Amino acid sequence: MRFHTAVFDLDGTLLDTLQDLADSTNYALAVNGLPGRTLDEVRRFVGNGVGRLIARAVPEGTPEALTAKCLSDFRAHYFLNMENKTAPYPGIMEMLDRLGKAGFHLAIVSNKFDSAVKGLCQTYFGDLIPVAIGESEGVERKPAPDTVFKALKELGASAKGAVYIGDSDVDIATARNAGLPCISVSWGFRDEDFLLAHGATEIVADPDGLYAALTAES
Repeated sequence: MRFHTAVFDLDGTLLDTLQDLADSTNYALAVNGLPGRTLDEVRRFVGNGVGRLIARAVPEGTPEALTAKCLSDFRAHYFLNMENKTAPYPGIMEMLDRLGKAGFHLAIVSNKFDSAVKGLCQTYFGDLIPVAIGESEGVERKPAPDTVFKALKELGASAKGAVYIGDSDVDIATARNAGLPCISVSWGFRDEDFLLAHGATEIVADPDGLYAALTAES
């Protein structure tokens, strides 16, 4: 087969987390007396970790201390509410099951904070994905390749035969920095035109198409 290891982004790739992210963002803004954001605005803000999400969500000129308070409030709220409306995209569970049966090594690498990544992975994917890595102190987040290399090490897999899969420009850059091919998905937070404009070389429209791309002969 073309690949034997698949490393996935989480938000916008495996899970539709947008509504829960927006709800926690707007909770944090509201309790700090700041105006809320629309779902489309939050969609544009995600991809670089929750710190950047909140920095983009607060009004321009917001004092640093207030931005930090919003981030703390977001984290606390999201950790308790991150499974309210979140769900795997249609066809994801079946695709992961088929990949596992085909002998693939599977992992998640996300810019979401590590405890949330591990919690969501366990809740929605259980033993299907044994390695899940998020943002943590001392490890550079995507698009730096550090978390991808960490995932490969935990899987006991080599970069040869590995691929990174995601829905954003950050994921394209992450794969490039890790020296891996990238398959972009168009069902997430960025559309096909955006992905092409940011260097996507292979785009799939649904999980069946992704399975076919992953299991094709090289």
